[in-house]
Amino acid sequence: MKLRQAPPRAATGVFVLHSGLQKWKGDDASAEVLHGMACGVYPVFKKLTPQQFQRLLACGEITTGSLLLMPFVPAALAGAALTGFSAALLGLYARTPGMRQPGSVWPTQDGIALAKDSWMFGVGLGLLADAADERCCRG
Repeated sequence: MKLRQAPPRAATGVFVLHSGLQKWKGDDASAEVLHGMACGVYPVFKKLTPQQFQRLLACGEITTGSLLLMPFVPAALAGAALTGFSAALLGLYARTPGMRQPGSVWPTQDGIALAKDSWMFGVGLGLLADAADERCCRG
């Protein structure tokens, strides 16, 4: 891992890992809300119970956060995991009614929490770009 990657990987990794650990021990009411929101955008999750979905989401966050925090994990792998995870969250933002101001990409008050996930997408893309640049210039 390059030294310049450490700050965004650490900040993002700790945040995502903590979120996953919180969801792992989440209650049934939280599971219902998370599941309902996800099913509205990604119908494939209707096959899972709210508790199963919450555990799956927690596992995804714990894995993504851990990949970011482990310095021996290549930037390409950590970046791909974070980019994919955050893209799914941005999909929720883009496709859930009431999250954006009409005809705009800007969030409503309700959409701010999901719109903030755009920074994770940027960090993921940055890691992928850094890995691609390293491959390109190494040769």
